[in-house]
Amino acid sequence: MYCLRFALTLQRATEKLMANVVKKTGSGIAKVLLSVVLGGAILYWMYRDQDFRSIRDVMLHEMDWTWMWLSLPFGVLAQMFRGWRWRQTLEPLGEHPRTGVSVNAIFLSYAVSLVIPRIGEFVRCGVLKRYDGVSFPKALGTVVTERVIDSLLVGIITLTVLLMQFKAFDTFFDRTGMTLDGMLHSFTTTGYIVTAVCAAAAVLLVWYLLKSLSVAGRIRQTIAGIWQGVLSLGNVKNVPLFIMFTLAIWASYFIHYYLTFFCFDATSHLGLSCALVTFIVGSIAVIVPTPNGAGPWHFAVKTMLILYGVADNAALAFVLIVHTVQTLLVVLLGVWAWAYLSMTKRKTK
Repeated sequence: MYCLRFALTLQRATEKLMANVVKKTGSGIAKVLLSVVLGGAILYWMYRDQDFRSIRDVMLHEMDWTWMWLSLPFGVLAQMFRGWRWRQTLEPLGEHPRTGVSVNAIFLSYAVSLVIPRIGEFVRCGVLKRYDGVSFPKALGTVVTERVIDSLLVGIITLTVLLMQFKAFDTFFDRTGMTLDGMLHSFTTTGYIVTAVCAAAAVLLVWYLLKSLSVAGRIRQTIAGIWQGVLSLGNVKNVPLFIMFTLAIWASYFIHYYLTFFCFDATSHLGLSCALVTFIVGSIAVIVPTPNGAGPWHFAVKTMLILYGVADNAALAFVLIVHTVQTLLVVLLGVWAWAYLSMTKRKTK
């Protein structure tokens, strides 16, 4: 009975938050459908001629599942580190959520975002408000701070990887006889359309976020709380610990992805540099608002794997299997978080 009440309360809170966010930008349902259709269209285009029996054979007879199982704990750790770091950024604001609630709020946020892209950021703030009385605007402000820090780190890693791999790309083109002009000519019309749609979706997302912030800016109290959250980073007591958490988050994400290379013969020999390049490209691709990056992530990582010499069918099998397994992990963590929070009592101040 308590679980049912929790589910209904969380659903009402989520609906209310979504209504406020999309108030000036159209129907929330249309946005969800658009993200699903976009991701589905890209996946359909990529796998329209694929024989899924071959992918089944890869899963049953050719994959080394040991490496896949070894990768899963790092997917869990990445989210746990994020929860621990989030709790640390809230402390300077006088907010002290419980560790278990913070971590499970992260688990739940990722799972909910599979259904409604980007809503997870609001849901996790709502969970902390419900169970530990944390100010919603302050929590949202720390989320903004997190995103800025993560974006800066990803940008630094991206620039470093590009500089490190420039020679590798040049060598690849020289050995294969490929040129940029040749690749552009070989790129199909459909490929250009998909790339253009992904780019347009990313631009629309940025516009939507900026517009949402401008609407929220009319509410002085909310902005003040968000600004406090943004500034919380300057008052973090243990800065080395914050840096360690940040690096640990992305190291865990990368290892979670990199270990899957050893599951397949086609990717097991590619090495760390290829893993870094495809990881960064995939991380940028998920900016496009589809459930867990489905579609854009597949397209981006598959394209880069082909650049490194992986056969088309092998690359398609890799991205489909890896993304599916990692998405199932997110779902399981969401179910765990739901059960945990259902049995958690609210903290009284």
